[in-house]
Amino acid sequence: MSWFESIIDQERPIRLLKNILLNRTIPNAFLFTGTDGIGKSTTALAFAMACNCRGGKALPNNGYSSDDHLSVAGPCGRCRSCRKIQSGNHPDIIRVEPSASFIKIKQIRGICDTLSLKPYEAKLRIVIISNAQTMNPQAANALLKVLEEPPARTVLILTVLQASDLVPTIVSRCQHIRFSPISREKLKTFLAEKHGVNAEDAAIFSAMANGSIAKALSMIRKNSQTNWICRRDWLLNIIGLEKTGSLSLEPVIILLSFAEKLSKNKEIIQDSLEIIKTYFRDLIIYKYSPEKIINKDLILKIQYASQKIAVKSLLSKIEAIQTAQKDIQANTNLRLTLEIMMLRLSKNGV
Repeated sequence: MSWFESIIDQERPIRLLKNILLNRTIPNAFLFTGTDGIGKSTTALAFAMACNCRGGKALPNNGYSSDDHLSVAGPCGRCRSCRKIQSGNHPDIIRVEPSASFIKIKQIRGICDTLSLKPYEAKLRIVIISNAQTMNPQAANALLKVLEEPPARTVLILTVLQASDLVPTIVSRCQHIRFSPISREKLKTFLAEKHGVNAEDAAIFSAMANGSIAKALSMIRKNSQTNWICRRDWLLNIIGLEKTGSLSLEPVIILLSFAEKLSKNKEIIQDSLEIIKTYFRDLIIYKYSPEKIINKDLILKIQYASQKIAVKSLLSKIEAIQTAQKDIQANTNLRLTLEIMMLRLSKNGV
């Protein structure tokens, strides 16, 4: 199995990249879009390997130098170039990631200095800028100048959540390739076959991961699987959902206290909101197709709560969580956002 084929459930992006290699129509810049953890960065590395592989099936000489080895099927993963790229030691494969929360002008200027020189050994130098949407305005302007006058033998790959996160002038200079969330069934199969997760837990984690293999893997790491279930139960219990399915019966002070506690644990906020949202989703789904709920181990509590709350109320609660998730991504006041969400969740409990 080649590196390209090992990337789960991204057949269309891989097919496009293979055609680009086959036709030798490599653009100066790519824009890979899609949610986190679905293979964008892995694909970027595989493409960098394919462009510089010395052990794969090379294309015939069509006017290119005899030592040009763009790989048709994908990188071999064994040659010196592939191994250096895998280990992060290749001097011409440059990776840029946010420093703290942003990609800063200093980082892009560093790239510019490097790109003013010829590649050390690569046939095609690859610059991978992950989470390019975090570039501050100065960094974005500096990158735009690079895209306007692209260096020879250099390809830039930008990864973002969605194209609208970048200024249109940058987007217009990149070939856009969209990555889709991994299907629930393929993610479930991957967790069961490759990581030995039992079928019931694999179903829960694949549903909770929202198509992100990275998120699913984080759930099943050593001790994480048990911790995740414990966190779910803690979340549902502390705000009364496990007992009644409704927040309207909880004193406001408890709801605000929960918001305060959650705001102090930034690293788990989004996952925690997803857990609560999924529980509300199960209450809706149970009314129509009980066999399709995610939290199957809580089916009796879900059955009870589902009978108590109307679909309209549940939909408004899910909307309140989604609004909070978007506001948090937009860097609004964390505690205030969570307090507003909790107050909205406590309304219309029946």
